[in-house]
Amino acid sequence: MWTVLDDALDVATQTLPGVVAYLTSPTQILYEGARGVRSTGDGSEMTVDTIFALASMTKPLVSVAAMQLVERGALALDQPLNTVLPQLANRSVLEGFDGGGMPILRPARGNVTVRQLLSHTSGYGYAFWNEDLRRLQDERGTGVVPSSWEQLEGTPLLFDPGTAWAYGISTDVLGKVIEAVSGLALDEYLEANVLGPMEMHDTTIMLTDEQRTRAATIHVRGSSGALEPLDDPIDGDRRFAMGGGALCGTGPDYVRFLRMLLGRGTLDGERILEPASVAAMAADQLGTIPVTTLRTAMPDASNDVDLLPGIPLTWGLGFQINTAPTTAGRCSGSLAWAGMYNTYFWVDHAWRVGGVLLAQLLPFADAKALELLDMFERAAYAPS
Repeated sequence: MWTVLDDALDVATQTLPGVVAYLTSPTQILYEGARGVRSTGDGSEMTVDTIFALASMTKPLVSVAAMQLVERGALALDQPLNTVLPQLANRSVLEGFDGGGMPILRPARGNVTVRQLLSHTSGYGYAFWNEDLRRLQDERGTGVVPSSWEQLEGTPLLFDPGTAWAYGISTDVLGKVIEAVSGLALDEYLEANVLGPMEMHDTTIMLTDEQRTRAATIHVRGSSGALEPLDDPIDGDRRFAMGGGALCGTGPDYVRFLRMLLGRGTLDGERILEPASVAAMAADQLGTIPVTTLRTAMPDASNDVDLLPGIPLTWGLGFQINTAPTTAGRCSGSLAWAGMYNTYFWVDHAWRVGGVLLAQLLPFADAKALELLDMFERAAYAPS
C-alpha cells in the first residue's frame, strides 16, 4: 500500500507545485509523504513540516471548540444567536435586486441558532458561490469574509434560518459566539482548549518568523493550466479573527486532530471531547434538506464544488458526511471537509482511518488536486 501511496504523490508533482499527505489510525501515523516544492518561484523543497493556510479546514477545529462549550453548559445547540450576540439580532434576508439595482431585503422569519451555525443551515452564505451576495459585497466594497463588526452586522442571510443549506460564514459567526461566551479571543480559546491540549504547536492564526520560513506559497492555476505563485505570504490577523478560515498549520498537526476524532474525543490519553459530542457531530443534522453543488460566482477563487460526485451527502455539526460509500473506499458516515487552497481531509470511523492532503493553489476544487485526492483515497483502502 505504501508504494501505491508514494506513486500517487509522485504523479501529483507533475501537475501540482507541491503536496503533503498523511494517513492515520487512532493511535499512529500510517503514512506520511511530501513531494514537490513550496514555491515554484524559488524551488524550495516541500517537507512534511511545511506550513499551509488551512482556510476552511479551520472550521472543524472551531466547531470542536463550540462543542466543548456545549458540554460545559456555557452554550446550548438550540440557543438563539441573539442571546449571545444581540448585535446580530433582527437579521434580513437578501431576495435579489429590484429594477433600480437596489437590494431587496426582508426581515428573516425565525432566529439563527448555534446548531444552524454548525450545520450551515443558518442562512449565512459565501459570495464565492452566490451571485446576489457577490454583487452586494462588490457594491458595498466589502470582502467575502467580514473584517469588522460593521461588515458582519451588515451581512444578510440568503434564506430563513433552518429552511435550507448553504455553505458560508456560519463558522465565522460561531467564532464570535465562542469569544462572547468564553471571554477570550478566538486564538486564545483555541490554544488553551483545543490546539494546546492536542499538541498542535504549529497551528496558529499568527505565524512566528520561524514558521514563515516554512510556509508554502499559494499558487494560481491559469486557464492554460500553468501555475503562478502569488506574492502575498500566508498569515493571519487576530484583530477580527474569523472561525471559518483563520488558521495556518502543518500536516503533522492536522493528523493529530484526525486521530482525536478517530479516538472518539481522546488523543494520547488527553480527552478533548466526550464521545457523545463526537457522535453528535457525526450525526445527520439536515434531514430532508439537500446539500447542493456549490456553483461558482467567482471563478478566479473557486470552481464549481462537488467533492464526491454522485454520492449523497448531508451535514453534521461541523463536517460534511457521505451517506453512502464512496467509490474510492471510505465508508458511509465518514466525516470530511476541505479548505479554499485545495486542502482536504476525511475521517472514517468504520475503518478507523483518516487522511489529509495539503496543497496551496487556487481556484478551489482544482481538477488535478481532486484527481490526487481520489488516487490517495483509493491507495489508502487498497489491499496491502
